[in-house]
Amino acid sequence: MSSALPPPTVVSDRAGLDELLMALKDERVIAVDTEADAFFSYHQKLCLVQITAGRRDWLVDPLADLDLSTLGEMLADPERVKVLHDAEFDILLLGGLHEFRLAGLFDTRVAAAVLGSANPGLANVLSARFDVQLDKSMQRSDWSKRPLSEKQIDYARLDTHYLPDLFEMLYAECEERDRLMIVESECRRLEQLRPVPTEVQPDDFVRVKGARDLNPVQRAVFKELFVLRDNLSRKSDKPTFRVISNQALLDVARRRPKDYRALTAIKGFTPRMATRMGDEVLDAVVRGLGADPIERLPRAPRKAGTLDLDEATQELHERLKRWRKKAADSLGIESAYVLNRHLLGRLAQQRPESLESLRAIEGIQGWQLRRFGDGITNVVLKFLEEESAGLLPKKRKKRLR
Repeated sequence: MSSALPPPTVVSDRAGLDELLMALKDERVIAVDTEADAFFSYHQKLCLVQITAGRRDWLVDPLADLDLSTLGEMLADPERVKVLHDAEFDILLLGGLHEFRLAGLFDTRVAAAVLGSANPGLANVLSARFDVQLDKSMQRSDWSKRPLSEKQIDYARLDTHYLPDLFEMLYAECEERDRLMIVESECRRLEQLRPVPTEVQPDDFVRVKGARDLNPVQRAVFKELFVLRDNLSRKSDKPTFRVISNQALLDVARRRPKDYRALTAIKGFTPRMATRMGDEVLDAVVRGLGADPIERLPRAPRKAGTLDLDEATQELHERLKRWRKKAADSLGIESAYVLNRHLLGRLAQQRPESLESLRAIEGIQGWQLRRFGDGITNVVLKFLEEESAGLLPKKRKKRLR
């Protein structure tokens, strides 16, 4: 336990949760973080919610069969500032597993980056601002196990303990340097994030590094193995890499073993694994060999936000990206905080020629219009002139993510 700090309060029953909510009743700034077990399970669970407010730290245990709906109401209250560091994961986790919505967000990672930090991760920021060292070995800890170890508790509480003070520092600095609107704009975007349910599809095998290098017969075998591994992972509630590694799966597809002896000769496929799943793996190899060879790789399934742009629109997109990079470099910030990728894609598709047409683009903020409007429209107008004159370079159509 951090020796200079009082121990956090662990909330694992209704009485403790009621006490926490009462303590938070009049707090206007509340720091929040979460821990999950994606590194240890296929079906991810919310395993811990860390909260700091009024110089006190709480660790809420969602695995203790608590009704967290009242906590969700607090998170959705826009009148209270919720301070998180790198909030996207937490927002998607809370939204996907508990349908919670976050309002009043101030993301300290965003603020640190907007202020020019080259390394805005929490460990770096806390070290620079408070001379605090986080134990990174706990990042991939199994947060579903109970009881939590002392090291886990110490790590978890430090994830939020300094955030209220960090918020005060960064808010003042952003205000002083006229960058608060950038942070607020990004935080409002983050608040709107919603998890997109995804099911693994057979053609997702092409996403595995090395799958494209297989020959057509090996691809057909690998596809069957890929589907089998996902089914085994789902049934055992283990992440896929803990069932069979990508490398072992690729080697099975390359060597196409016919028996246990050949299977266990493959590095990464142990006799114990063969006992547990050997028959199913060998059957998958047989199915793959009986299927048509995959001569042409399927296109990787479309991800949310993927754009199909024609040659001309792709050229404009590239020009806007180059302009965005220069604008970001002049401010010393990440390019995404000038224009996020979704907005960049809409600009390329809709080609605003004036501030008025730019104002109508979904997602454009007033501060972006004021600070970058002329630069954006100048890029578009120059592009349109060259397009009209037939001066655009030829490019192959591609997807953008």
